[in-house]
Amino acid sequence: MRLLTLALTVALAAPVRVEAQELTLSVAISMKEAVEALGRRFAQARPGVTPRYNFGSSGELQKQIEAGAPVDLFVSAAQRQMEELGQKGLILAGTRRVFARNVLTVVKPGDSTLDIAKPADLLDPRVARIVIGNPRTVPVGQYAEESLRALGLWDRVQPKLVFAENVRQALDYVARGEADAGFVYTTDAATRARNVKEAFRPPEDTYHPVVYPVAVVRDSTHPALAQAFIQLLLDREGQAVLARLGFQPPRASDARLGSGHPRFAPASRTSRE
Repeated sequence: MRLLTLALTVALAAPVRVEAQELTLSVAISMKEAVEALGRRFAQARPGVTPRYNFGSSGELQKQIEAGAPVDLFVSAAQRQMEELGQKGLILAGTRRVFARNVLTVVKPGDSTLDIAKPADLLDPRVARIVIGNPRTVPVGQYAEESLRALGLWDRVQPKLVFAENVRQALDYVARGEADAGFVYTTDAATRARNVKEAFRPPEDTYHPVVYPVAVVRDSTHPALAQAFIQLLLDREGQAVLARLGFQPPRASDARLGSGHPRFAPASRTSRE
């Protein structure tokens, strides 16, 4: 009896072995702070689980997944990239969800004295360089192009445009004074509040809604963990973190949004003088 009691005591005192698991997330860089914050909470609740992040433009992340990169979860800053992956069968069916929204804004350097208060002000000769994300791979650049086309300004600002590899690079160009204005998201502008200031917000009816879809990648080695992370993004705790960082909640209609054409422009309109 004493031997049995001793054996039980030793067994209960022995540390429980937790299998180490890495969850790889490819995440649009504008969602960096939010996903990292939620990743810490996710790991704390699951001993042995370590989130690994790959941040970049949604288009570049899409290309990596198409090339076979080992990814469990994809967070995009636009529907287009997620839609194209879905069409190629690279997203696990039934896992795609929209969990947040954002808004486009134009910023200028914090010490700028240029009066840039509306879209037409971008035509001012003193505004020499305007940075946007490369529309080929960067959603914020695609949204910027849509808006500028709808406002009748795209062709006229072409000589001033500088293309960035992602939204944070565009923000850095403005923060360092290397561009007179730049198109970013409001949440990104908030991360450099000391170095940039908001000039104006393009009318929201001039570009597709900025939505963030998330989905489990088809070849994920931890699909159950990836699904659990999606649930965290959607539940009250996740939405509270997103709201604190300036993101808007998804709308019921977002689930039905398509990717849209990469060169889509809403009904033509003139810039507001």
